[in-house]
Amino acid sequence: MKAVLIRKHGGPEVLEIADLPKPKAEAGQVVIRVKAAGMNHLDTWVRRGLPGVTPPLPMVLGSDAAGLIEEIGPGVTGLEAGDRVFVAPGFSCGRCAECCSGNDPLCRDYGILGEHRNGTQAEYAALPAANVMSLPDGLSFEEGAAFPLVFLTAWHMLVGRARVRLGEDVLVQAGGSGVGTAAIQIARLHGARVFTTVGSDDKMARVRELGAEAAINYRTADFLEEVRRLTGKRGVDVVIESIGQQTWERSLKALARGGRLVTCGATSGYRAETDLRFVFSKGLSLLGSTMGSRAELLKIARLVGERRLKPVIDRVLPLERVADGHRAIAERSLFGKIVLKP
Repeated sequence: MKAVLIRKHGGPEVLEIADLPKPKAEAGQVVIRVKAAGMNHLDTWVRRGLPGVTPPLPMVLGSDAAGLIEEIGPGVTGLEAGDRVFVAPGFSCGRCAECCSGNDPLCRDYGILGEHRNGTQAEYAALPAANVMSLPDGLSFEEGAAFPLVFLTAWHMLVGRARVRLGEDVLVQAGGSGVGTAAIQIARLHGARVFTTVGSDDKMARVRELGAEAAINYRTADFLEEVRRLTGKRGVDVVIESIGQQTWERSLKALARGGRLVTCGATSGYRAETDLRFVFSKGLSLLGSTMGSRAELLKIARLVGERRLKPVIDRVLPLERVADGHRAIAERSLFGKIVLKP
């Protein structure tokens, strides 16, 4: 089978379309025939190398996918060959207190497909049966591959961590990203007013179509000044932050008293200074968030199936053009998600 493989870290040139043996379903596993595989910013980090993380190489990239069950392994029940499914990108032990209480990402053994074990950007993928979920009727395979990681990340940030409430103001950084397009929709679904930053004027109309009340081009305007203007100097109740070093200080200053900043990443750098006097004097909350639970993902899938949430697909590329996808993510020349077709 064809698969996107890296044998070492580096630029897009290390991406290889490899010919690998078709996997077989071991006990507790299923093999799916991948019809579509999503790309995420995580793919570029794994390709370049994550500080402090040593992924097993060689590695098949990819955390999202949708397709058809090809083979059922011993001990698997409730699934049949031919079922239309999508892939839950996170895995955990399923037995510890965190897993049993619905806090899967806090499991000591938590990992993500395509980062901690072989992923989904291939013609076939062998996966734990727990990572395979029914694809809602009416959703295409491309849509099924576009929503799991980014919508789960955004949902857990807004609902699980920030506890966003009706009538609150939310600032979503990088509104044209996969997580950003998901966060705008989820915040609106919960009755919040949404402001968002984007990197070009053409994206401003598109984020408004998703539900953002105001879009700020961070290349031509200071988002902090704009937030203060839009809120009458009050600030926002929640900031959804994934940029890190470049925006951290101003994201904090954009918060109203008692506001919550939730971070899921640091694409511009990990090191950011925080004036603690500002945090305690305004009663701010700084919250970390990684992925989310399977229960949250099932709820998201239902809402996507009901068309109350919509996966945003920028383009669909053949597997062989995966390097083009990596370059587009690095250049931020996309809106939403890139999907690969094996």
